[in-house]
Amino acid sequence: MSDPQYLSRRDLRKPRIRPLRLLALIAVVALVIGSLAFVNRVAIRGIYEQITGAEYSGEGSTITNVIISRGDVGTDVARKLVEADVTKNYDITLRSIYSANPTFFPGTYKLPSQIPSTKAIEYLVDPRNAITNRITIREGLRINSVFELLASDTGIPKENFASAAKDLSAFGIPKVAPSLEGYLFAATYEFDPSYTAQEILNVMVNRTKEQLLGDGVKEKDWHKVLTLASIVQREARQEQDFYKVSRVFLNRIKINMPLQSDATVSYGVGGNTFQTSAADRADQNLYNTYVHAGLPIGPISGVGALAIDAALNPAEGNWLYFVSVNLKTGETVFSDTFAQHEEAVRVWIRWLKENPDWND
Repeated sequence: MSDPQYLSRRDLRKPRIRPLRLLALIAVVALVIGSLAFVNRVAIRGIYEQITGAEYSGEGSTITNVIISRGDVGTDVARKLVEADVTKNYDITLRSIYSANPTFFPGTYKLPSQIPSTKAIEYLVDPRNAITNRITIREGLRINSVFELLASDTGIPKENFASAAKDLSAFGIPKVAPSLEGYLFAATYEFDPSYTAQEILNVMVNRTKEQLLGDGVKEKDWHKVLTLASIVQREARQEQDFYKVSRVFLNRIKINMPLQSDATVSYGVGGNTFQTSAADRADQNLYNTYVHAGLPIGPISGVGALAIDAALNPAEGNWLYFVSVNLKTGETVFSDTFAQHEEAVRVWIRWLKENPDWND
């Protein structure tokens, strides 16, 4: 018979873990730790390199600009970050770039100097850190005014734009164009500070081409459409009148009647108002639509999408004349006959007398 006391002592002993089970448990724990370390190896290495001084640590200090150019790859970006003292070590920065595998877009970015490479990459891929020159080009501006505005907002000398604009072959516009006038689309742009005058003008010309192609205008008709659109842009005052003004000029062209646009006359003599003198209207320059029938030799201002649409889709009507009878509100009277037009002109003259200080 077994000793009850002996059995009791044996049953109270703690169970022993077999050696094989213990080894398996250790292996599983090691595998989990190893896996976590592998997944987070970049972060762990980054912490180690910051502790050892191989990487910058902290949130950085002085803000600096880094320019990412078109075609830059990881090695270029790593070099620029180190040269700008944003990151400390080229090899570590490049390794961080390869690990993150980010997409860099061209531009100028503001970053704090002396920060970890992983933080620098975060700054570069965040579009909120991109620096741009936001510029709005209004419809109806002449090219000289556009150059002045671009120079003022970008810091690039006006002469640089004027010089770049002389080589018309560089912009792929019709050979009949006497200048870039009318080919610089009126819109709001965001230009990277690294852009040259040539690059900025290219963007604006390409925007014009996009608009024309989007409206179904064939390249052979670009110049004619932009020329008409520019006159409409300068002559029309209210949006609904753009399409009527376009019809007036097309009706005149159809019957070989001079356009007699004071806007073209003023442009041809270098004037800045819509009121012209008898001498202005007699000048023989090729923009004078009192002297020469049909459209002038080129656009007289920049245009927007509305003016192009009006040139392509004029309103239906038999009008041959129009005059703005209230320059403040833009109220315009359209007439079929010269007698009707004369009456509208008298209303305009009366308004001018009642508003002697009005400066158009």
